Amino acid sequence: MNNYKSVHKEGRDEIIINKSRFIGTACPVESEEEALEFIDRIKKEFKDATHNVYAYVIGENSNIQRFSDDGEPSGTAGIPVLNVIKQENLRNVAVVVTRYFGGVLLGAGGLVRAYTKGAKIALDSGIIVDKNLFYDVSFKIDYTLLGKMENELLKNSFTVIDKLYEEQVEFKLIVESERVEEIKALTAEITGGKAEVVLGETKHYSVKDGKIIFS
Repeated sequence: MNNYKSVHKEGRDEIIINKSRFIGTACPVESEEEALEFIDRIKKEFKDATHNVYAYVIGENSNIQRFSDDGEPSGTAGIPVLNVIKQENLRNVAVVVTRYFGGVLLGAGGLVRAYTKGAKIALDSGIIVDKNLFYDVSFKIDYTLLGKMENELLKNSFTVIDKLYEEQVEFKLIVESERVEEIKALTAEITGGKAEVVLGETKHYSVKDGKIIFS
């Protein structure tokens, strides 16, 4: 799966609308099984709630889309939650909006607005991010090139994860997939083509405003 948008972490927020309490919880998921486990966990946590409405979208082409009104009038709950996920162009995310009925009927339009709001605050709490594909990259250089390499990596905004000081200095980086050729060219230029750039595993990292979020 290439780059996509999702949420960085599990997030939760709540709002009171006409005495009803709406609790929105969002979670990044990698599969439908993970989505269903998350939904089941929230349902158990709020087992005394009036409704636990949910929706999720999974897959590179958003090919898995599911929702549930959980007893609310058809079209007033699950679809609005799903629509918020789709409008934000998110993938691999599940949202549950829990409702504790406060005694005041909201009507169809009011329910749609309430569940839309519940989904939005959940996603905002989970932090909407770009999930970009990175490679583990490593290479070794002579100590005489250490300062120059560090300066060039910093100047070009490459992310160094670790450095090992042995017979040579081994750099360990994570590099966005579209910048792999750039790091190869830079390393070749600095070392005169002597360093071998080794590509390792790939992983998606959260990126917000151009910066990687690790925690």
